[in-house]
Amino acid sequence: MEILKKFKEKAASDVQKIIFAEGEDERIIQAAEIVAKEGTAEIIILGDLTEIRNIAAKKKIDLEGLEIIDPKESEYIEEFSNEFYEMRKHKGINKEDAKKIIQDPLYFGTMMIYKNRAAGMVAGAANPTGNVLRPAFQIIKTKKGISTVSSAIIVLLKDKDFGENGIITFADCAVNPTPNSEQLAEIAQSTAETVEDLLSFEAKIAMLSFSTMGSARHENVTNVQEAVEIAHNKFPDLKVDGELQADAALVESVGVRKAPDSEIAGEANVLVFPDLQSSNIGVKLAQRLANSESIGPILQGLAAPINDLSRGCSVEEIVNLTAITAIQAQNH
Repeated sequence: MEILKKFKEKAASDVQKIIFAEGEDERIIQAAEIVAKEGTAEIIILGDLTEIRNIAAKKKIDLEGLEIIDPKESEYIEEFSNEFYEMRKHKGINKEDAKKIIQDPLYFGTMMIYKNRAAGMVAGAANPTGNVLRPAFQIIKTKKGISTVSSAIIVLLKDKDFGENGIITFADCAVNPTPNSEQLAEIAQSTAETVEDLLSFEAKIAMLSFSTMGSARHENVTNVQEAVEIAHNKFPDLKVDGELQADAALVESVGVRKAPDSEIAGEANVLVFPDLQSSNIGVKLAQRLANSESIGPILQGLAAPINDLSRGCSVEEIVNLTAITAIQAQNH
């Protein structure tokens, strides 16, 4: 995809240090070699040094230019474990537990980011999402002014009449099953930042519902209406409106008819769904009925970029998500 080529070019323009926390996964080592050769990031692989070298030799993977750190043998263990103990002692953790936990590559990698020894991390090829996010929540936490971690999927449509020349970003597609109004407002802000960082155009956000501007009454509609009000007050520069039905958000003639006073109706390039159920359905429908391609989910809202892979990911998907993580790091 042309857009992925642009992501790689943007990542290579200001190279960032990105951690691969699952170094004993063959796909991770293969992806690290590709990223190093493409120059889109400086990769630090975490894991058992002997195991990584054995896999590389067996698969003829070139480790040149790749930094490899075994958390269990690292010179940073004492520093990191002491820091983690201070962070978590109010939760009852002792120093011995802190030292053990910080040797987990996911915790070690997150602490490297916290201590400015790396800019971001890609993980999840060998771990469920919860394992990837837990250290992030405990160590780097969320961005200033944001308390909600969310995700976005960039949908690439063949019909260029929709969104921004066929590009529409959906949120939240992976994290919050039933977001409240405050969370929806923060999801809108975080998605705008994702769009502007990665795609370099202004986000025009529609807060979706089965109602348009009060056409229906229900507690689910009220939740979206309140989210719009919060977004306007909390993020005054954000271009966001709602509540809007999907057709009113995307089709100019419908938007003019249903929401004539809205700047977003018919012009939206970001769709914030009222819940995870509807966003998942929306992405799958776009993929199957419109034969669209998609990129993501991309995590957003954290104080530093940490992105979660599917455990069934391909080497190419790891390489692509690394470029996205690097661009996010450039903007942090």
